[in-house]
Amino acid sequence: MNRTLGCVMACLVLCLPWSLRAQESGGGAAELEATHQALRTIKSDMEQALNAQDLDKLLSHVHPNVVFTTMNNDVRVGKDAIRSYYDKMMKGPDRVVQKLTAKFEVDELTRLYGNTGVAQGSSADHYVLTDGTDITVNSRWTCTLVKEGDRWLIAAFHYSTNVFDNPVLGMVKRTALVYGGIAVVAMLLAGIFIGRFTARRKATS
Repeated sequence: MNRTLGCVMACLVLCLPWSLRAQESGGGAAELEATHQALRTIKSDMEQALNAQDLDKLLSHVHPNVVFTTMNNDVRVGKDAIRSYYDKMMKGPDRVVQKLTAKFEVDELTRLYGNTGVAQGSSADHYVLTDGTDITVNSRWTCTLVKEGDRWLIAAFHYSTNVFDNPVLGMVKRTALVYGGIAVVAMLLAGIFIGRFTARRKATS
């Protein structure tokens, strides 16, 4: 009896991790692979839509209550808010971005928690700004997806970059050096002028 009970317990212990894993992913190996393939398709579609500036296609993959945190620390909730942000940055009269292309890379397979998935990765974002600035920003992103019916939708997307080492910061530093140098030269010239003017006044007095 004890031996039989021991065998049953051993089987439960050995099978439990696989059972939990199957439950977490929502099915067996075939279903799990189909899920990851669907998520790869979303990633590819989002990248193509962004590079083609096809906002309608991009928004077709997001949840109606999506939360989007932009790289400039703006938070937009819902599709209309994202459309407004896109129009402001890329279409409006005061737009900042002339063109944007991005290449998304994932770190690993999406972590699945039932009908929720969390993915993370990197992105090389090439910006051409309306003032002619041409920069590439290396970004990090985190994406949360939810499954509604038979579709996976993006529920949250968070962009970030290194605040201590990025092209924008580099431009600011270079600009500060340029203007700082101009200010130093201007002060030297002013000093020379004032010195000569003072010397002439002393000579004539």
